[in-house]
Amino acid sequence: MSYQEVWQSYREKVKERFPLVMERLEKIGKEETIQQPYRNYFRQVAAFLRNLGTIEYEVTSGKWEKKSLEELKEENNALYKEILPENYKNSYGNPEYAVKQLGEQYGKLLSAVYADIRSLIPYAYEGRIYDITIFSELFVEIYNCFEAENSPKEKELQQILYWFFHDYGEVFVEYGVMTQTNPELDFYTCIIMDSDLGDLRYLYRYGAYISENEIKTAEFLNSLSEEKIQDMADTYTEGYRIGFEVTRKDLSKKKFVDLRYPIGFERMMRAAVKNFQKMKLQPVVTRSGELSFSGRGNGGASIESTSPNRQYEYDHKSDKALYLDKAFIERRLEVLKTAYEERKQEAAWYAGPAVVETFGKAGFEPILNPFACQFSEKQQRLNVYYSNAAMQITNQYIKGEERSFTIIAYPIPEIGTKYEEIFAKTVEVNTLDYKLYQEMQQKIIDVLDEGIFVHITGKEKNQTDLTIALYPLKDKRKETIFENCVADVNIPVGEVFTSPVLKGTNGHLHVTQVYLNGLKYLDLEIDFKDGMICHYSCKNFSTEEENLAFLKENLLKHHETLPLGEFAIGTNTTAYRMGIDYQIQDKLPILIAEKTGPHFAVGDTCYSWAEDIPVYNPDGKEIVARDNEISILRKEDTQKAYFNCHTDITIPYDELDQITIQKKDGSTIDIIRDGKFVVPGTELLNEPL
Repeated sequence: MSYQEVWQSYREKVKERFPLVMERLEKIGKEETIQQPYRNYFRQVAAFLRNLGTIEYEVTSGKWEKKSLEELKEENNALYKEILPENYKNSYGNPEYAVKQLGEQYGKLLSAVYADIRSLIPYAYEGRIYDITIFSELFVEIYNCFEAENSPKEKELQQILYWFFHDYGEVFVEYGVMTQTNPELDFYTCIIMDSDLGDLRYLYRYGAYISENEIKTAEFLNSLSEEKIQDMADTYTEGYRIGFEVTRKDLSKKKFVDLRYPIGFERMMRAAVKNFQKMKLQPVVTRSGELSFSGRGNGGASIESTSPNRQYEYDHKSDKALYLDKAFIERRLEVLKTAYEERKQEAAWYAGPAVVETFGKAGFEPILNPFACQFSEKQQRLNVYYSNAAMQITNQYIKGEERSFTIIAYPIPEIGTKYEEIFAKTVEVNTLDYKLYQEMQQKIIDVLDEGIFVHITGKEKNQTDLTIALYPLKDKRKETIFENCVADVNIPVGEVFTSPVLKGTNGHLHVTQVYLNGLKYLDLEIDFKDGMICHYSCKNFSTEEENLAFLKENLLKHHETLPLGEFAIGTNTTAYRMGIDYQIQDKLPILIAEKTGPHFAVGDTCYSWAEDIPVYNPDGKEIVARDNEISILRKEDTQKAYFNCHTDITIPYDELDQITIQKKDGSTIDIIRDGKFVVPGTELLNEPL
């Protein structure tokens, strides 16, 4: 079923309801049947929904195509202006403002409803009139409650939300699975392949917030030669292909590659799509939107653009708390399984994501908004349960042992005045001689394989003192503990990594400052006992209670504890030097930052859901350290084995003292001493240091 056919079928379902609800919204804008302060809220939101209906008509009728670049800029700014940081304090999208204006009983909920409605902006540009209709009807139903003689109870409004997402959740889940398994849903692919990329009006076709980052990125890529664009695309697509090759997975069984990219990179993506087509892969773009139902702010969108306001997203990341319960979760899991079952053949053709990330945004330190929705302890446990169960269902139809991925990153103009220099340097980092690194990394692995423990210590302000227990080798001629990671799925080149043995992994991990998943952590400290987190702290906020809550939500992902799922030594000192030379250490993405020092991942291992698949290094040795004492529990209960998170925490070289191997006979060998590599044959790695 093509994109047009899918949405035509949905349009048919609401062809009579849509004009009726738009007419009702128009009346709400004039009526005085409810009292202030609620009247202003309902009038403003009704006008916003009507505007989305107008945009959808202009796009589908072709009228939108006739607008000038300036008109489209103005339209985009008008849609997002209200939640920009300078205006956010007076927006109903701000839970604090909504509570002050509408009262504690209603403000939080009505702000969450408005955030979901604002999430429909891209839907209007996709022609998704069905979604605009059902959310408009939800809004009208809530409005009607306020028209009643007695003010509605908060519980009554929550029940309306609950049943809305319970009933329509089936549509949201089905569409998410369909976009993952149907290349004919090609809205985004058409933008890539059919647009005149020299006419920057195409940027506004997404409906996303378009900043100077997207505009200047597109202009810069347009200035590059075809050869440079092709080289960038080749690095990206070859990494994907090699990922299948080195893990001995059969790419010929697959038909769909999942594109994930930033707006402004269409010229590179066009060349990449052509490369993938030569591999007999058709592009799909998975998308579930940024609705509360999908987990707003949790990276659900495959198409990335600059956030108009990260604090707004942070304030609304837990809005699902208004309607989340056990029955809701079970219903959603049932629908997910049904959706995959109906498309199980197509799901088996899904090869995995090919991701282009960006970096360079200013660091974000979230402010705790006491008026924002928060999950209860029970709901946090439900979220964990859902994540594990949903991944288990997905893995039945898109098997982990058959899929792969690749990920690469480039800077955005916000990184500073030397953007073009940094971009060129990043391209250099992304295309370093992987054979050279492979050889040097193998020398490090040969030493590591001699050890039973690795001891890591920090220096100066860094208080790290951590011992990692290593997997015992049975046959050193055929087995190895560490993977020799070059530039395939994780671009750029530069790390060796393993799954530590948990028992015997003890000590203290400390980083003075680090950005993880876009959030800044100050003086992050984690203690491990037998490989499990037993204590954690940071200094982001003034009270210990706030810091612990922040860490539990954003680092531990609501789990009581997490295992140390990975220990790695990054070897890309060239990337480290780039960070220092351009003063962008705090802006490097985890993808690059993890290659610039030893890193420690809390959560699942790198081999989660595929531990039983043999993996080999270029020297032919099998990497046998794929499991730990937690992941092996999958054989009895997957709920006990997986956490569905994996967060890398890197110690930069300038905070690192030593990495030392302890052998079975008690003797030691240094890998790094005073922040420098000392294994013979790795001296080249010290030149950038």
